[in-house]
Amino acid sequence: MANNEVKIDVAKLTAKDFQSDQDVRWCPGCGDYSILAQVQRVFPDMGKKKEDIVWISGIGCSSRFPYYMDTYGFHGIHGRAPAIATGLKVAHPNLSVWVATGDGDLMSIGGNHFIHACRKNIDLKIILFNNRIYGLTKGQYSPTSEKGKVTKSTPFGSVDYPFNPPSLALGAEATFVARSIDREPKHMQEMIKRAAEHKGIAFLEVFQNCNIFNDGAYAPLTDKDVKLDNVIVLEHGQPMVFGKEKNKGIKLDGFSPVVVDLNDGKHSINDLWVHDEKDENPIRAFILAHLTDSTDLPTPIGVFRQVIKETYDDGVENQIKAVTQKKGKGTLHQLLYNANTWEVE
Repeated sequence: MANNEVKIDVAKLTAKDFQSDQDVRWCPGCGDYSILAQVQRVFPDMGKKKEDIVWISGIGCSSRFPYYMDTYGFHGIHGRAPAIATGLKVAHPNLSVWVATGDGDLMSIGGNHFIHACRKNIDLKIILFNNRIYGLTKGQYSPTSEKGKVTKSTPFGSVDYPFNPPSLALGAEATFVARSIDREPKHMQEMIKRAAEHKGIAFLEVFQNCNIFNDGAYAPLTDKDVKLDNVIVLEHGQPMVFGKEKNKGIKLDGFSPVVVDLNDGKHSINDLWVHDEKDENPIRAFILAHLTDSTDLPTPIGVFRQVIKETYDDGVENQIKAVTQKKGKGTLHQLLYNANTWEVE
């Protein structure tokens, strides 16, 4: 080491380092607390400095998230978080840019921005807090509320068909699509890590309970007595087995998923659908996404699909470098007085 060099020991960050000095103002018992806790537990292992991480949000209960993270943050307007995040990532590709959003924020007014962020494969990480209700505005039905949902805005039951967020993300060509549940902290930590490690758009839906306006929305998936029969954990390269006794499985009959009994003497584990999250063909990932819509099939959590392709921000950066190398940096005068200007006399 040269005489003029100073060695600096960088202390390892902890979850507490990512806790801001702001009081967390969610309703007691809200599933948002779990999401915040798991993010703060995972982030010290990301290998990123706090000043290189930015959280961006729109409007809603979930959109308070940037205030509670001791990183840079931006509280935007309704639905525009993906657009703001896109601009930031393109301007500063070295940053780790995360979006905290709710089903009302992202799936309604933010839907167009979301699908284009997915289509462009911008290196963003989007966590959707899906409680299937508008919580901040006090209990109206949201774009993910089930058909027939009785709320303040649908007193006789919603006649609307809900969005399926993973299916929408897959249809928009998102390169990483996953799901977790607020009451599965270890699983959620793993999904957040996987999203952080992915190069490209990473969409993570978290089923999150709103105990004030939609309590128990995910009870079949979280109640300990029944959840093992209603949830299937996706594992790459593994057959799809679920149930309290691990005695149920899913096989594909053409493109139709079917639940089979592994103890009936007719089926074995070799008959089951083996999950391939890296499948270039998205058809099976779409099938998985739509298991959620069925009352006869378990709801999947885990990584639905992960593929790798060039990101939009890398494309822009590489293009700028190539043009600059060919034509030089240019000047402000050249920008203002190029061939696209005209004079009115």
